[in-house]
Amino acid sequence: MDEKEKNEAGSGEDSMRSVIREVIGEFMELQRSKSEPAHRAELAEERRRREQLERRLNELAEENRKARAQAEEAERTAAIRTELQKLGVQKLDLAFKAVKDDVARAEDGRLVARDGAGEVGLRDYLTKFVQENPELLPPRTTGGSGATLQRGSAPARSGVDIERIKPGMDPDEMERVRREIAEVALQSLRGN
Repeated sequence: MDEKEKNEAGSGEDSMRSVIREVIGEFMELQRSKSEPAHRAELAEERRRREQLERRLNELAEENRKARAQAEEAERTAAIRTELQKLGVQKLDLAFKAVKDDVARAEDGRLVARDGAGEVGLRDYLTKFVQENPELLPPRTTGGSGATLQRGSAPARSGVDIERIKPGMDPDEMERVRREIAEVALQSLRGN
């Protein structure tokens, strides 16, 4: 075989190879295009599942955060109320409303109150608060064993029957009730 024939045979083989390559390439492209929609659908389904799981995880994390905050608030409220009760506060709701916003949890987990001097322990803060607001405590009784009558004290009253106060009652009786109420209010303001 001479060079020309070799070249023709070689080019025939090369052209045959290139044809085979093209056919295999087309076949592979056809297979890929057939399987691609299935892969895309599968990927889309996996993405949807992942996003759904992420959303649910975020919802659970938020629910957990809210539950922890509620538990923290309940614990803080209970601790404040307990301390106020230990200090003998009678008007518990009023005292609680007055101090609840000042009390918070420190970084180390203790309940502290912030006042002008910085952070103060809960018990110390509430003790100081109760001392500054004695009206929250039960009234002190001045009577008892060995108590003497004060001179000039008011004579014993006949008392007012609440059931008898009603519209259209006797004007003299109404005036007596008003005087009685005014006297009690005045004594209450004076601290007697």
